[in-house]
Amino acid sequence: MTNITGDVGPQKIARIAGLLYLLYIAIFAFSTFIQGKPVVPGNAAATAKNIVASEWLFRIGFTSEVLAALLFLLTAWSLYVLLKPVGESLALIFLLLNLCGVAVECVTTLIHFAALPLSSGAAYLSALRTDQLQALAMLSLNLSGSGNMITALFYGAWLFPLGYLVIKSNFLPRLLGILLILDGASLWICFFQLCLFPGYEKMTYPLYPVMFIAECGLALWLLIKGVKVQKEPASSPA
Repeated sequence: MTNITGDVGPQKIARIAGLLYLLYIAIFAFSTFIQGKPVVPGNAAATAKNIVASEWLFRIGFTSEVLAALLFLLTAWSLYVLLKPVGESLALIFLLLNLCGVAVECVTTLIHFAALPLSSGAAYLSALRTDQLQALAMLSLNLSGSGNMITALFYGAWLFPLGYLVIKSNFLPRLLGILLILDGASLWICFFQLCLFPGYEKMTYPLYPVMFIAECGLALWLLIKGVKVQKEPASSPA
């Protein structure tokens, strides 16, 4: 495997991708935990009260998720650069699928954030009653949940070409590629479960370890082990 982008070699690209991936996973997990804390399922009034009471945390959660989305896109770009020599068309496909998922996630996050101004009691919202505003805030949270279902579709899809290229490469373990494909299938199962069987979340619980091991495994391998760099053949003396 030869130098990829000028002075930036494959080993450095791999470690950058691994670091970005780990940062994304950590920040996304944090934002998900923070943004879910104020929500009381089925109780719009209590949820609105919690959002106002923890406004600063709600803003941190929003900021963290947008930052995580940016890190995920940069991760995909780094992996594109790393795996483009293996298959440029498939590498471009997984980059575009990731970009679509990131775009949907950003819109979904913005809809989620709309619950804060709706719960704030600002003067320009006085035309609506308090209970109406609380219902709209809960609606925005529910709509963001529906948006998350769409992100699962794209974030699952990008893992199929990514996993295939990892398998085909000679510089990353094939097991990681297989795990990434299983991760993609798991996310698609989650997508169909959320869309068609919303009351059966427990059926997807066994899939979470697969997703965690696949993505954390790839990130840690890239950061710690990097890639196998093939040495250039020595030129014969003239």
